[in-house]
Amino acid sequence: MSALYLQARGNGAPLVLLHGWGLNVRVWDTLAPALEAHRQIIAVDLPGHGRSPWQDRCASASAQVQWIGETVAQRIGRMPYALLGWSFGAQLALRWAVQPPADLQPPSHLMLIAATPRFTLGPDWPYGTPEARLLHMAAGLTSDYRQIVSDFLELQVRGSAVGSRVLEQLSAALFTHGEAVPQALAADLDALRTTDLRALLAGIDIPALVLAGQYDRVVPPGACAALAAALPRARLVEIPRAAHAPFLSHTAEVADLLVQFLASP
Repeated sequence: MSALYLQARGNGAPLVLLHGWGLNVRVWDTLAPALEAHRQIIAVDLPGHGRSPWQDRCASASAQVQWIGETVAQRIGRMPYALLGWSFGAQLALRWAVQPPADLQPPSHLMLIAATPRFTLGPDWPYGTPEARLLHMAAGLTSDYRQIVSDFLELQVRGSAVGSRVLEQLSAALFTHGEAVPQALAADLDALRTTDLRALLAGIDIPALVLAGQYDRVVPPGACAALAAALPRARLVEIPRAAHAPFLSHTAEVADLLVQFLASP
C-alpha cells in the first residue's frame, strides 16, 4: 500500500499523534511546539484525511491501524515510541495498544484525549451518543458532507472557555491542509457507531494517561473516567472549562501533563 502523509518534527524518542474524525495533522500545530523539545513528533493524516490517500479495502478501523503502523514503521523502524490519540484517533490508539501493527513493538506510553471505548449510547453505557444521531450524520454525508463536518466542529467547542478561537483553529486545519474524502468520513463514522472496545481494555497493560474536557459534548467526562477505570495502569485528568479539544483551548496545561507523563518510568 502507498504510504500515508506523515509529518515529523523535533528530536528524541518518537511520539506518534493520531487526530480525530474529519480533521488532519494541522490540529497539532499548537501543541507540537511544546512537545518537540522533548520528543520527535510524528503526526499522521488518517486514511482519506488531509493529504493521505483512501482505499476502500482498508475501510475497517483495524485495517487503518495496520496502514498507519506501516507508515510509521518506515520512519522509526524498531525504535521505542509513545502513542497519543484524540477522539476517533484515541479509539485507533486503543486498538493499536491491544495489537500493535506489524513491525512495531507496543508503545511505551499511551495518551488518550477525549477518548471513549464506545461512542454509542447503550443500556449498559450511559456515556454515549444516541445511535439515531449518528445515522442522521451518516445520511447527511451523502447530500452535504461539508455541512456535517462543520456542524460536528461546532459541537466540539461547545462549553469551551475559548470556543470561538478553538473553532477557528479546527476550521483552519481543514482550509490549509485539506478536508477528508466522503468515503473515509462514512467508514469512520460507521466504525464509531459500531465499535465497543470495553472487552479489550484489561489487556492494555501499559502506562496510560486519559485527558477529559469538563464540558465535552462529544465524549462526556464520564466516558473518559470509565475508560481510565478499566485500563490497568491509567491516570485520569479532567481539564476544567475544556470541551472536546483541550489541547487547543488549554495547550500549556495539556503539554505539561503530557511531558510529565512521558518522563515517568
